[in-house]
Amino acid sequence: MKIALYIHIPFCVSKCYYCDFLSYSKSTLQASYTDALIKEIQNHAKKLGKTYSVKSIFIGGGTPTVLPPLLLDRICEAITCYFRLDVGAEWTIESNPGTITKDIISVIKTYPITRISLGLQSTHNRLLKAIGRIHTFAEWEQSFYLLKEHTTCDINSDIMFALPTQTMNEFKDTLKKLTDFSLDHLSLYALIIEEGTKFGDLYNKGELKLVDEVIDREMYHYAKDYLKEIGYKQYEISNWAKEGKACKHNILYWEREDYIGIGLGAHSFFENIRYHNEDNLEKYIEMDGNLSLLKLEEESITREMAMQEFMFLGLRMTKGISMQSFYKTFGVDIFDVYKSQLDKWIKHHILVKSKDDIALSDYGMDVCNEVFSSFL
Repeated sequence: MKIALYIHIPFCVSKCYYCDFLSYSKSTLQASYTDALIKEIQNHAKKLGKTYSVKSIFIGGGTPTVLPPLLLDRICEAITCYFRLDVGAEWTIESNPGTITKDIISVIKTYPITRISLGLQSTHNRLLKAIGRIHTFAEWEQSFYLLKEHTTCDINSDIMFALPTQTMNEFKDTLKKLTDFSLDHLSLYALIIEEGTKFGDLYNKGELKLVDEVIDREMYHYAKDYLKEIGYKQYEISNWAKEGKACKHNILYWEREDYIGIGLGAHSFFENIRYHNEDNLEKYIEMDGNLSLLKLEEESITREMAMQEFMFLGLRMTKGISMQSFYKTFGVDIFDVYKSQLDKWIKHHILVKSKDDIALSDYGMDVCNEVFSSFL
């Protein structure tokens, strides 16, 4: 049986103004966190035994490559030592410009790591500074060239749009400059204001000027057209890839496959149960990898909940959902369960029905949240 792993590294040099992920700049805790993380890795491997092999690994954060090379090496060594990895398994590590050093690259080359996600957000330094990024575009370029020179990893980069004061010309320029590097994969995300972030605080005080929704949609539509024209295939609402370079790990989330989250606050979906780990850093370290103590908010997924997830997760992908797959999974016709919603969205050309598939139309992607909520 196949399973995926997500490994969380909750450390960054500093927090971006929009970020609500579990991350800290507490470098003094990195070694003790690594010890606890490896204990959790060992305990999960014992629990899974030889029944499962790992098809995908994603080390995210935070910024995993902010760890000292010795600690990152210990984590990668534990993964390969305690789990049985499939031949050709996808293995991604997130990183940020300035953290890709020759010593980090040496760690990457030691293990079967296949993919690096190198954060960026914009090629314009004034915007990078305005959103709390601590690097310049030139530093992103330096990191990119180091990876290309010394590894064979596929490279993804993230872009954000609808940033405060961002112009359409700046967004077009970012897309052009970034795609000139012939990246394997691109992720594009609109700015979302989250509570508890610096941007959230500024917004609540009325001190953050946002791009209006019309410009937001113009940027998204421009990106869709431009990326298609130069050979990138959109396979999900926010993700584009060259042929054969789609992120397999992300796809298994949307297709509701089993995965184990390891590390602070990491989420899991395993044997039809969802749960997440302890999200207090000091408590996580104290628990020393004890799975029974770490697991929080365990929830068994009912048949109705599974159907709902099938719909709103599956419809994120441009290929949509398979009516035959729905029937095989749940033993009932999809229209017997969701006839009113499906008829409504198909009538208004928000969903498109083909022989076996139902997918969002281009316009449907603009109103996808309304579509998704209709199945809940």
